Amino acid sequence: PSPRSCPPHGANGEALRYEIEELKQKDLALDQEIAQLLSEGYSLEELEKHISLLHEYNDIKDAGQMLLGKLAVIRGVTTKQLYPEYDLELSD
Repeated sequence: PSPRSCPPHGANGEALRYEIEELKQKDLALDQEIAQLLSEGYSLEELEKHISLLHEYNDIKDAGQMLLGKLAVIRGVTTKQLYPEYDLELSD
């Protein structure tokens, strides 16, 4: 990188130390959250399965939203106007 694109060395080092400290805090918070869930009887495999299912749900929801959007364009209406026709809630 060119000298112009980099911040002064002191400022760059301070920013990196701050970022490292933030990441350490996030890591500690996640470790505590995992420990809490494990103490409540959850297993890591179960948590991983839930995360996987949430990703799948989000992918399916995104595909449904895309289809509703295309249908709305074809009909010349908003996506929101299609929700009642398909018994969907706005929070869906």
